Amino acid sequence: MKFAGLNPDSHQTSMISTAYEQSALQDAGSLMSRWSQENFFRYMMQHDAIDLLSEYQTEEIPGTNKPVVHPLRRAMQSAIRSVSGKLTRRRAEFAAHATHPEIDLEGMPQWEQRKQELLEPVEALEEELAKLKGQRESTPRHLRWEDYPEEDKFERLAPSRKRLLDTVKMVAYRCETAMVNVVREVLARADDARPLIRELLCSSADLKPNVDAGTLIVRIHPMSTPRWNQAIGQLLQELTATETHYPGTTLRLIFEPIGAP
Repeated sequence: MKFAGLNPDSHQTSMISTAYEQSALQDAGSLMSRWSQENFFRYMMQHDAIDLLSEYQTEEIPGTNKPVVHPLRRAMQSAIRSVSGKLTRRRAEFAAHATHPEIDLEGMPQWEQRKQELLEPVEALEEELAKLKGQRESTPRHLRWEDYPEEDKFERLAPSRKRLLDTVKMVAYRCETAMVNVVREVLARADDARPLIRELLCSSADLKPNVDAGTLIVRIHPMSTPRWNQAIGQLLQELTATETHYPGTTLRLIFEPIGAP
């Protein structure tokens, strides 16, 4: 194991890694990149429903040599968990009775009888659990998909529609991020940039097409604070400067806040 230690007085963090071929700086970069990916997927699930089921259509799983869990072993594992839970409860009940023996000699026979009644299901469950574990050990852990029993085969969700939707969502996220970087230069708090862009994308706008002038004016309604209005004004100027045409037309997009001269 590789250890990259830094001076504790510098308030920097040490790192332990098994990636011997990389330097500590490379390890740190990979770690930060991973965090960035986790944050991205968390954001996309929260605001863009990237994990949403987009269709119910299914398709057959193509032939593959990748091993899959044996269906019988999965069923045995479930049965073992069930029996183990019952056994744990029975053992606890038996132990609670056995650790408090009857002191009165007249009540001793009833205590012994109850003890035997509690012991019998414990022994039966222990025998059943041992049998299930033995069957599990004699069952292969994995099977090839081609060898899977026909009655246990299943289909997967069709991925084509979801891939298209996820691609559109990720492109939209990149556009959102580009706008965030613009307004972040104006805002006092950088963390306000993305909520501001989300509010902008959900806000109302007025469209004023002018075919003769070849323009389409997009008038944005005011935001909730003057600081946000200033940041949005900066963004609208940069968007207008791109001289983008509305798709399918020759109209040039002009963005401006309502109330602008």
